[in-house]
Amino acid sequence: MKNIEDYGLDLHCTMMLEEYRAKLPVYRRLKEVILAQLDECLLQSRLCVSRLEARVKEEESLAGKLELKGRKYQSLSDVTDIVGARIVTFYVDEVDKISALVDRLFDVDWANSVDKRKLLGNDTFGYMSLHYVCRVPASLYRDSEYPELNDIRFEVQLRTSLQHVWANMNHDTGYKSGVEVPAEYIRSLNRLAGMLELADEEFARIREELTGYRRKVEELVKDGNFDEVSLNADTLRSYLAIDPFRKLNARIAAINQAEVQQLSGMPYLEPMRRLGLKTLGDVENMRKDCSGRAFQLALHQISGTDLDIIASTLGLQNVCLVYAADLGGCKGIELFLDALNGPSKYNAERAGRIFEQLNKIHDM
Repeated sequence: MKNIEDYGLDLHCTMMLEEYRAKLPVYRRLKEVILAQLDECLLQSRLCVSRLEARVKEEESLAGKLELKGRKYQSLSDVTDIVGARIVTFYVDEVDKISALVDRLFDVDWANSVDKRKLLGNDTFGYMSLHYVCRVPASLYRDSEYPELNDIRFEVQLRTSLQHVWANMNHDTGYKSGVEVPAEYIRSLNRLAGMLELADEEFARIREELTGYRRKVEELVKDGNFDEVSLNADTLRSYLAIDPFRKLNARIAAINQAEVQQLSGMPYLEPMRRLGLKTLGDVENMRKDCSGRAFQLALHQISGTDLDIIASTLGLQNVCLVYAADLGGCKGIELFLDALNGPSKYNAERAGRIFEQLNKIHDM
């Protein structure tokens, strides 16, 4: 370990560095407590973040800070970032949501907390982050081994992933280099900061609009306005949630008094697209037009067997098979099976049997 005298600090800063060394165990314990409390809080709030981390400032870093700014600190307790946590969010609107959680969780020192986002003018771009100076309240956590833990202030930084990228780049190219950055490079960095800020806002806007779109789709599906809804993963999931094949599956299950096992119908999305279905209205019309023959096909498939469990996708599958046969005969069924299960020589054999069964239904 480096001798404290080797840092070349004055007596006041040397004493603070000695105190730092003595308090390292409590700083490390505080870091663990902060991480655990933040992690639990985010988990309970069901907020997913890009990164949650904490650190205790390295001795050399603290010594460098004291060398530059030591005179502004009356005591080591005035250095509020010896222990620090950082929460990096995916979206810019989540910063304020999580800041509210931090406010409820810890005691925030508002006089020393800074919202860097508000310090920039309307025509400037640059470092954007929310810095809270906090304490762990005794009502949240107490440690008999380290009773002074609740008196130590620490910093919580909140920023988006893109703001984090900018902060690291700005730190490496400017602060860390030790060389004054020429004006032309500062201009380039500021342009990049503006682009990242715009990207942050656009990601948040797109997510908000997609959320609105999903809600609208759910309402349209609930109201039965299927013709207005394009067929895709989100809309099919909403459609299947209303269980449109429930009655058909119940009729099929009644053939053998079987139990219906719930399976996802999402694997049928691409095969239905291959059949030319473009909207939920197309799917609904297929269901209405083909359900009768789909039930008759099930009679051929399972009557006379001891099958006592059927998949909840059987009704959907048989409806699609009938529709495929109407479109392209035996070959249409084979292409549908290829899309559903992957190409196989057995699909042609199975398609032949199904087409033969459907022809018998027509002859009835």
